[in-house]
Order: sequence, then C-alpha cells, then structure tokens
Amino acid sequence: MNIAIIAHDGKKELMAQFCTAYVGILSRHELCATGTTGAFLSGQTGISVKRFMDGAQGGIEQIGARIALDEIDLVLFFSDPAKDTYAEDTTYLSKECDRNNIPFASNAATAEALVLALGNGDLDWREVRKA
Repeated sequence: MNIAIIAHDGKKELMAQFCTAYVGILSRHELCATGTTGAFLSGQTGISVKRFMDGAQGGIEQIGARIALDEIDLVLFFSDPAKDTYAEDTTYLSKECDRNNIPFASNAATAEALVLALGNGDLDWREVRKA
C-alpha cells in the first residue's frame, strides 16, 4: 500500500516516534511524505520515504493530487491545531480522502488504530478494490 505521511513542525518528533514504534508494519509499505517531514523521518528512523516538496511549497497539494488519482491508500497527518494553516491543510486533505474513500488520521490515536488495522490485514480491501 502507498501511505502518505505529513506532520506539522510541532508534531514531527511525535511522528518520528510513532513511525519508530510501528516500523515493522510501515516498512512493508511504500511511504511518501512532504519534504521536511520525509527528511526528518528518514534521518530519525532510517525508514525509506519518497519525498515530495515541502508542505508550504506545494507538497500538501502534490499528495492531494495523488489522493485524487487514487494513488494513496492511507494518510497519516499529525496536524497541529496551533498552526496558522491547520484548518486549510487538514480540511483539504480530509476532503480529498473522503471523496476517494481513503482512511485518514489527523492524530496519533487514530493513526495507531489505522496502522494496527493495516498490520492485521483489515485494510486489504484497498488492494482488492484496485485489482
């Protein structure tokens, strides 16, 4: 599966800890991220991550376009409500995921539920649907 990972600056460390905790599951999938998040994750965890542009330079939109094209199967977005663009970033990606029936997590608790489901095979319907 193709998993998009995004984290606002105040949540990057939490995302790195999360990815470290679930590296066994995440490493079996293709990961992509906005530029800064991808660089941070690779440096902190050693996980291979395809990087798009930084979020503020269009990386959010690049991931959104891939969601619209059904090239993303799961989105983990640790958003920071204190960030100025919180509402627009979160709303844009969550709407794209809703339009395309793609699981979306905006916090660590929801991300954990989705990653555990992924590890259990509960999201395999995404693969079957594409076949």
